[in-house]
Amino acid sequence: MGPETASRGAGVVDESVRAAPGDAVRPLVGWYSGYRQAGVPPMRHRGLPSPFMTLILTIDDPLTVLAHPDPGQAPGDFRLLLGGLHTAPALITHDGRQSGVQIALSPLAARAVVGMPAGELAQIDVAADDVLGRDIVDAHDRLRAAEDWPARFAAVDEWLVAVAAKNAERAETAIPAELTHAWRLLLRSHGTLPIADLAEELGWSARRLSGRFTAEFGLTPKAAARVIRFDRARRRLTDRARSGPVDVWPDADARHGSEPGQGPGSEPGTARGLGLAALAVETGYYDQAHMDREFNALAGCPPVRWLAEEFRNIQSGAALGE
Repeated sequence: MGPETASRGAGVVDESVRAAPGDAVRPLVGWYSGYRQAGVPPMRHRGLPSPFMTLILTIDDPLTVLAHPDPGQAPGDFRLLLGGLHTAPALITHDGRQSGVQIALSPLAARAVVGMPAGELAQIDVAADDVLGRDIVDAHDRLRAAEDWPARFAAVDEWLVAVAAKNAERAETAIPAELTHAWRLLLRSHGTLPIADLAEELGWSARRLSGRFTAEFGLTPKAAARVIRFDRARRRLTDRARSGPVDVWPDADARHGSEPGQGPGSEPGTARGLGLAALAVETGYYDQAHMDREFNALAGCPPVRWLAEEFRNIQSGAALGE
């Protein structure tokens, strides 16, 4: 584990690092993403739907959320942010400085860490200390005092171990085994398992599955499958952009959602080497048009436009929401 850095001149800090959680909390967390930037251009970033809840502990400056997944929720600044599963993007901005640790929290761990089902936080963002209390404030203080990324991640590990042990004493922390199995089956299938097959596997009616699943996780099984499939597609798209060769296309192309380079002699379904048509089929969509519709629904824009907006973050490795 070592930070990725991008040098852009004197006084510029552009650092990110991704790490696995400690063994004791690995069932609770997908990964940690640490980021620190200063002296970089102001940016806007879409916080996209994913199969993880979001917990962000800032370091220097608060996190500014211009728009939440729930359009009725007012914009705001957060030192500590906790967000549930969602099916619409958040809009995050910074003025050239941002820093913090993002924790990808499994919804299967919501009862153990948050003390409630993930469904109670679906589609919203909250100040994490309003839900998690003094313990998260103390962990935040330790994280901010730490001298490097390993020490910051260790502080998060320590807090997660303690809070999970505290909540494990409550009988209600256990998720019904059938729902745990259902969530894992959807993940294992990358969101492609038909919901009728999922219900049959559990021995439940589709109606019972939908009601119990939605109450626990905050998304219907169908919506969860869509988010899981979408998350895999956008991660593969990001990987292709990083591995190149890829050019940054004109803003006009991005605004209209067109595929740059699709003039005479261009291969249909590609965006300068990205191979979007093939990517769509690989990640479980019927075709590229199907994937485009899902990006519009879940990200608020087509994949080409999203990638154009995010390309500077992807190049630096400091994109929030990794």
